[in-house]
Amino acid sequence: MIRVLLADDQSLVRAGFRALLDAQPDIGVAGEASDGEEAVRLIRELRPDVVLMDIRMPALDGLAATRRVTRDPDLAEVRVVMLTTFELDEYVFEAIRAGASGFLVKDTEPEELLRAVRAVVDGDALLSPGVTRRLIAEFAARSKEPAAAGALSALTEREREVMALVGMGLSNEEIARRLVVSPLTAKTHVSRTMVKLGARDRAQLVVLAYESGLVRPGWLG
Repeated sequence: MIRVLLADDQSLVRAGFRALLDAQPDIGVAGEASDGEEAVRLIRELRPDVVLMDIRMPALDGLAATRRVTRDPDLAEVRVVMLTTFELDEYVFEAIRAGASGFLVKDTEPEELLRAVRAVVDGDALLSPGVTRRLIAEFAARSKEPAAAGALSALTEREREVMALVGMGLSNEEIARRLVVSPLTAKTHVSRTMVKLGARDRAQLVVLAYESGLVRPGWLG
């Protein structure tokens, strides 16, 4: 059973998500929070698998709450998915940098929400082509100058290549086709790269790809 915590200051939003999630045989809502402070407290208490976290909440916003969660080593297994009203929310890229596993627009289709919850539990980030590519391109262009790429020295040439493709928004299947390898091999390369760089998930690989200068916004097609 995948345990989900809902953090949103709008009770109707929480009720809608709860009805959808609780109707699934493999997903259940472990708790609800109406602000960031309550969310962090419940996350520490309940240890859910996934948190659906609204960005804008009173007391403590979703971005600050996410930082508290992702910086707590005791909560390393908790995956945070940010909820936003707008596709190009100014805080989304910062949330991914803070350790969120991805984002969803609140009016997303029910099937997409369910897919997303299951995907982050499996270790995948919600970094699909399209909207996310545009978002990353826009906000990466505003981010700081690329840091020294010393951390990438532990990677093989193939792992660097795979990391660059992840940074460009490609899925494991797309990477496999690009490199003419099996999807399992592509997934293995991604996993090894995450371990070597200490990345929580695929989303952080994207951030590291930009911050190291391995990928630049203009490369997105």
